[in-house]
Order: sequence, then C-alpha cells, then structure tokens
Amino acid sequence: MADGGELLAYLRHEGAYAASDSPRPDLILLDLNMPRVSGMEALSAIKRDPALRGLPVVVLTTSVAEADIAETYDLGASSYIAKPSTLSGMVEMMKSLGKYWFEVVRLPPIEGRKFGPQSIQRDSRRRCSVRLSPR
Repeated sequence: MADGGELLAYLRHEGAYAASDSPRPDLILLDLNMPRVSGMEALSAIKRDPALRGLPVVVLTTSVAEADIAETYDLGASSYIAKPSTLSGMVEMMKSLGKYWFEVVRLPPIEGRKFGPQSIQRDSRRRCSVRLSPR
C-alpha cells in the first residue's frame, strides 16, 4: 500500500477497492512513517473498527523512540519491531515473523478472511514472497 489511507480503503473495501473481493490479511505489517494517513492514525482506525480490530498489527518501523513504542501498544498493536539495518537481518526477521504468526499463534476467526500465508520463500533474486493458499 502506498499510504495509510490506501491501507484503510483496502481493508474496508472502499473507494478503488469497493468492488474488490480481495481477502483480508491474516496479519498487518505497519510502518509508522507513511504519507497522508500515518501509521499511528491507521493503527488507531483499525483498532476502532469492529470489523478490523481483531486483525493483528505488527508495527515494523525504523523508530526506536520510547514514545512511539508506548503509543502503538496503547493503540492496540500486537508487536513493535525495529527494522533490521541489513538485508540478511530483514530476511531472518521475516522468517521468524512468519513462523511465529502462522505456525505458532492461533488467530481468531475474522469475517472476510479467506486465505493465509502457507510459506515464506526466497526466489532466485533473493526476494521474499508469501505464497497464499486457501484455508
């Protein structure tokens, strides 16, 4: 998503996504530094919306400010992770996130949830991707 406003429109199937039958994600990785609607504003809106509040939101950002950490947890973030500074660190962190959220954690049923990550794979160009499969 390009910004927090687009994220909210996608999740709510509004605007350009109104006719979309796209599934809701099982997990949201949210950066605090987004244009138009900030990550804090998007998190607050997600947690205020009865249809979305059950979605786990992991804040994944460059900020290590204690005030940002405290505010995101107050708003209902599931986790707060500072982005690793290296590509290999990011790949390892994403593997750990995938394993934790999709193999260990039991997520509540969410209306509109049709798919979930089956596995995280790295292609020949060393990009990570998530393969979706029907539940």
